[in-house]
Amino acid sequence: MGKVTGFLEYERLEEGYEPVEKRLKTYKEFVIGLKEDEAKIQGARCMDCGTPFCNNGCPVNNIIPDFNDLVYRGDWRNAIEVLHSTNNFPEFTGRICPAPCEAACTLNVNDDPVGIKSIEHAIIDRAWMEGWVLPQPPARKTGKKVAVVGSGPAGLAAAQQLARAGHDVTVFEKNDRIGGLLRYGIPDFKMEKSHIDRRIKQMEAEGVTFRTGVLVGKMPEGSKVTNWAKETVSAEQLRKDFDAVLLAGGAEQSRDLPVPGRELAGVHFAMEFLPQQNKVVAGDKLKDQIRADGKHVIVIGGGDTGSDCVGTSNRHGAKSVTQFELMPMPPEQEDRPLTWPYWPYKLRTSSSHEEGCVREFAIATKEFIGEKGRVTGLKTVRVEWKDGKMVEVPGTEQVMKADLVLLAMGFVSPVGSVIEAFGVDKDNRGNAKASTDLIGGYRTNVDKVFAAGDMRRGQSLVVWAIREGRQAARAVDEFLMGHSDLPR
Repeated sequence: MGKVTGFLEYERLEEGYEPVEKRLKTYKEFVIGLKEDEAKIQGARCMDCGTPFCNNGCPVNNIIPDFNDLVYRGDWRNAIEVLHSTNNFPEFTGRICPAPCEAACTLNVNDDPVGIKSIEHAIIDRAWMEGWVLPQPPARKTGKKVAVVGSGPAGLAAAQQLARAGHDVTVFEKNDRIGGLLRYGIPDFKMEKSHIDRRIKQMEAEGVTFRTGVLVGKMPEGSKVTNWAKETVSAEQLRKDFDAVLLAGGAEQSRDLPVPGRELAGVHFAMEFLPQQNKVVAGDKLKDQIRADGKHVIVIGGGDTGSDCVGTSNRHGAKSVTQFELMPMPPEQEDRPLTWPYWPYKLRTSSSHEEGCVREFAIATKEFIGEKGRVTGLKTVRVEWKDGKMVEVPGTEQVMKADLVLLAMGFVSPVGSVIEAFGVDKDNRGNAKASTDLIGGYRTNVDKVFAAGDMRRGQSLVVWAIREGRQAARAVDEFLMGHSDLPR
């Protein structure tokens, strides 16, 4: 372990932020990572528990006590080797993962947990700076060809693992750039896209081929899903040209709010709003970009996507930003003896909230109100929960001003047309049906076709996508070769 008495001597140290007035002027990342000596102290706080609950709390099962100890001892080179052994892209998770590992930290029973995420962030940034992250091309080629549909974290993780196993991997992405929801769902101020770009270069050097602007199957009519595809390829063609196909697209079908006035101009899905700003940051010129400048913005949905809309609206120069959450306001402090080591239910305040936002809890939207075809306000009502049912509170209806409404209520399923194009069975939530069994896992009902990530499990975290991509890669490798040396 690090230092035997480290958890008694040192306190948790949070990563810093640049001042609000400075960061609102740019779309650059504003988190100030730990310095070398600060990361060492955080590593010293790790107790190397007999049962390291953090490992199980982490979906990719990062070997957390080991890299904490290595950072404490100053062995950064081996720390990145340990980290990369379970996680292909720690620069993604070190920035945007909510860190369930920290909720599971034994110190979190009655103290502040070890800053695991900040240590991971420090390790990978140091590794890139030192030039330790290099291509790992296979020693031999298998002659097998694999198509990966979708270039989000699940698709990228699977593609990298399969290429390193010696297969010829082609990644198909419907949008104009690689990255999936990492590219067009996460604002640049949370994760700059240069992190994706340098991984793409590494993977190309390892033999992965990327094809952008290619839609597999057909997009449903009237779909609001972001799509800049220039060509299409049929499911039949992929099954003919490749020895295996992995479906790894994101859960992009946004949950709608079918109340009166939904058709008014100025009411948009978050995934119409956020990708446009990412394209502008990338240097693209857009006509009729959805902007929040000088507007009263209401974001419906209290999760991470809603928070991203808040941060982007503030950078646009919104006059006011209000975020709605249907559920009651959570407690500021969780009941640790009841919830540990599981993810706790408590109030979470993001950096975007701190930049300026009014948060409304236990509130529902009954109607969008407008003039001349454009939204001008929302008719709302307070709600409460009785006997497991949501009921309106009498006498609480009010009208709130809004010039722009962003729907960020989560995602219901992947784009169904891709699943249907292959004839893959769906589960009762509209996801591709495939189990995670060790033998035959991630296989669908269609021969040679596998599914992983959001495509299989529905909307989830980046770290879960990486896990499923890695496990699916092993399943595909086993299917092609009869055995696999890739990690589970």
